[in-house]
Amino acid sequence: MKQDDFKNAAECWKVILSDVKRNANLLNEIRRFTMENSTPTDVVFGTSGWRGETGTDFTFSNVRIVTTAIIEMFKTGGQEVMESLGVKDFDEVKRRGVIVGHDNRFLGPEYASSVMGLLTKEGIKFYYAGESITPELSAAIDMLHAACSINLTPSHNPANYSGFKFNPSDGGPAGPEITKVIEENANRMMAEKAVIHEVKPEHFHTIDTIKLYGDFLKKRGTLDFERIRRFIKEEDCLLCIDHIHGATRRRPNMLLGESAKIQYLRTEDDYLFGGIPPEPSAKNMKGVMDVLGRSTCKFRLGVIMDPDGDRIRFTDGNVDITMNHYGAMALHFLHEYKNISGVLVKSVATSNFGNAIAEKLGIPIRETAVGFKNFRPYMLQDAKERAILSYEESDGISGYNNTLEKDAMFGLLLAIEMMAVTGKNIGAYLHELEEKFGAYFPERASVVVDRSLAGAPLLKKLSRLKDKLSVGNAVRIGKNTKKIKTVISIDGIKVVLDDNSWLLIRPSGTEPKVRFYVETRSSEELKDIIETAERLTHEALA
Repeated sequence: MKQDDFKNAAECWKVILSDVKRNANLLNEIRRFTMENSTPTDVVFGTSGWRGETGTDFTFSNVRIVTTAIIEMFKTGGQEVMESLGVKDFDEVKRRGVIVGHDNRFLGPEYASSVMGLLTKEGIKFYYAGESITPELSAAIDMLHAACSINLTPSHNPANYSGFKFNPSDGGPAGPEITKVIEENANRMMAEKAVIHEVKPEHFHTIDTIKLYGDFLKKRGTLDFERIRRFIKEEDCLLCIDHIHGATRRRPNMLLGESAKIQYLRTEDDYLFGGIPPEPSAKNMKGVMDVLGRSTCKFRLGVIMDPDGDRIRFTDGNVDITMNHYGAMALHFLHEYKNISGVLVKSVATSNFGNAIAEKLGIPIRETAVGFKNFRPYMLQDAKERAILSYEESDGISGYNNTLEKDAMFGLLLAIEMMAVTGKNIGAYLHELEEKFGAYFPERASVVVDRSLAGAPLLKKLSRLKDKLSVGNAVRIGKNTKKIKTVISIDGIKVVLDDNSWLLIRPSGTEPKVRFYVETRSSEELKDIIETAERLTHEALA
C-alpha cells in the first residue's frame, strides 16, 4: 500500500498488525506520521507512565511537549514537588543530571534524542543509557546519584504503543504529586498548541546500565551472587529465558556469565514482536515449556520477561507459575531461608495465597491500590515498615533492599537462588507450600473498551456497580448464589464472598480496558466466577 492510502497512523497500524510479516515495511509510514503529526493529545500518567499509540497520540511533537512540561516542573515546582523529586532546586537537577534510556522498540533512540536535545538546551547534565530496562535505570539513579530518569517504554503493551516513564531521585515510579504537575503543564501546552522545536543533543555521557545494575545488586546484598553462579556451574540444571524480542536480552548473560546450561529464546530485533502482545502470558510461555519439557536435567527453570524487564513469569516445565503464586513463594523463602523480617506488601488485586503464608508466619500484611508506585512507602531504606517483598499479580516484583521499581531480573536471580538453597524445583516448592498453607486459584481477564471511554467516562460507568454490589446482597456464580461478605473500594470494586472467594473489577491504568481479577479455593469454580465478573462488567458498560 502507498502513503496516500492511509489517513492516519491508526489506519496504518490496523493493516500492519493484521499481518506483521507481510506489512512490516509500513513502519516507515508510522515513522512519517510520528514525525509529522502535531495533533495535541490528553496526557495522562497511569499506573506506570504516559502511553499512547505511536504516530497517533505518541508523536515527536507530544514527546517534546511532555519533556518541556518536566523541565518547567524542575524550574517552577514548589517545595512539595521538590521534596517529592528528592532535590533542592533546579540547580541541583542540572548538577546531578537526568538518565535517559529506552527499550528496543521502534523509534526508541529517536525519542531519546528528542528528550536529550531539550535537556541540552536547558543546560541540564544527562546520561544516555541507550537500550536498557526499567530496573537498570532505577539502580543507575542510585549508583550515579542522578536527579531522575526518563525511560521511553510502554512496558508490555502491544507493538503499536510507545511510552514515557519518569522516575525521581529514589528510583521509584513517580507518584501523583509529581505526575499531576507534569500532566497539568503538558495539557496546558497542548491546549495552547505549543510548538517545541527539535534540538540536537550535545555533551552527554554514555553509561553501561547492565554493569551499574550488577554493582547495585551486589552493594544491596539481598541476593547471593556467588551461590547463584556456583549452582549453575555445578548442578545438573537447565535455564530457559524468553526475551520476546525485548531489551532484557543480553542481561542474564552479563549477570550470570555465559553457560551452555542457559538457553535464550527470541533475542533478535523484531519491532512487531512476531505479531503477539509481548507480555508474560501462559500462551507466550509455550516455547519455554517445550524446551524444558524435552530436558532430563534435575533442575529446570524457565522464565519469560516483557520488553522493559519489569514483568516476569515462571515455570519448571511442568507447572506454569504466575506472580500470584511466585510472590508468595518468594516471601516464604526470604523470611524462612534468608531470615529477612518486615511486612508483606501486595496489591488488592493479588491472590490471598501470600496472605495465608504471612498470617501463619506472623508477618504483617499491607495491601495497596494497583500500581507499583503505591509500594514506595514500604520499600524505602528508611521506612518504618520495610517490605520483605513487594509484588502484584500483573507479574511485577521487588524485594528487600532492592530497587523501588518492578524488577524481572531480581525475580529470575531469586528463583535460581531458591532452587540452590531448597534443593527443589520451584514447582515442587510451590506444591509443598500449598500442602502446608492451602491452595488458591486466582485468574484475571479483561474486556477492551473504545478509546473514547478511557478515563472519567469509564470510571463513571463502572461506578454503577457499587449500587448492585453491596454487603449482604446475593451474587449468582454459575448455578450457585453467594452472599457478599465484604466490599473493598481502594481500587475499583472488590467483592469478597461468603466462602472467601472474590472478584475485583477496575479500569486499566495503561490501556483502554476493564480488567477483572478473581480467586476461588476450588479450580472447578474459576470459569463461573470469571463469567460473573465479565457479565457484571458488560452490564455496567451497557
